[in-house]
Parts: sequence; C-alpha cells; structure tokens
Amino acid sequence: MKTYLTIALTLILSYQSFAQSTPQPAETIMKEAYAKAAKENKKVLLIFHASWCSWCRKMEASINDPACSKLFDDNYVIAYLDVLENAGKKALENPGSDELLKNFDDKNSSLPFFIILDAKGNAITDSNIRENGKLADPNADNNMGCPALEKEVNYFAQMLRSTSKLSDDELAAIKARFRKNETVKTATGTN
Repeated sequence: MKTYLTIALTLILSYQSFAQSTPQPAETIMKEAYAKAAKENKKVLLIFHASWCSWCRKMEASINDPACSKLFDDNYVIAYLDVLENAGKKALENPGSDELLKNFDDKNSSLPFFIILDAKGNAITDSNIRENGKLADPNADNNMGCPALEKEVNYFAQMLRSTSKLSDDELAAIKARFRKNETVKTATGTN
C-alpha cells in the first residue's frame, strides 16, 4: 500500500511540476494584460523575446533596474512572450506567440521586438524606427531592439512620452539607464 501511495504522490508532484513549467498561451497572457491595463488606466508594453537573445535580457534588466522599474510599473502593464526559440527549446515558447508576432511585425524583426498597445489591444507604436512616420527602409529590419545608441534611446523616449504620463525628469532617468547599454552594442555592432 505504501508503494502505491508513494507512486501516486510522485505522479501528482511530477504533474504539478510539469504544469507549472509549461508556458501560458499568448492569448491568456494578453487577456490578463488588457484587463489589468483597463482597470489601472495604463498601456500594455508587450515584449517579444527568446532565451538565446542577450539583448532581450538587457532590455528586461534595463526595465527592471531600480532607477526605472517603478516608472514602467506606474505607466505600463508589461507582458513578455517567448518566440523564435531554437529547435531544442521550442517548449519555452508561449503557444500562439509566433502568430501574434506575425500580426504585429510581418517581417520577423530581430529581438527583442516590442509594441505598445491600448487596453483593447490596438497597436499604438512599436520598436521599428520610423522617420516622419514611415519606416526608414520598408524592406529592411528597422527594429531598434533594446535601445542603446543615442538615436534609439531618443526614439524610445518619444514612444514613452506619447503613451504615458512620464515627466521629463522620469524620461531622462530612463534614457540614462538605457544609454548604459551603448558600450555593449558598439562593441558587438549588433542588437
């Protein structure tokens, strides 16, 4: 009898562990983000990222830096979706995230790719740099990824200014934090 109880307990714990490690579907994450954004009168900052992407980790670290985290939390509901994983790590992807990325960015830009949405899911702006409202090169990857270079950080600050209540001083703090990423981007030449 003890053996059956041990096996049953092991199976239950294994199932719970598996269930907790399975990523939530993109649809579930977004429904929760939109509901919270509507309730708190905020925008949704949706960030597509992957485990292999070092710039995705830099983006998350910059947002979560003590100098910035409260500023983002006070103005945005932040949602992360895992996409474009390598073959051996496809299980990390949020089901439906690839399709959602294609809806917002049909060119499959580099990562991280982010978009700011209203509480109803309408896109307001995204991480593709535009000049005079148009993509610099419609056939190229215009995604800034994690803002680091002065042009990218300034564009990012404009995005935040137009979608939040951040003050000039708060935006300056965010810009200063993201500019710390420049040395890495300049050294690697990539995003």
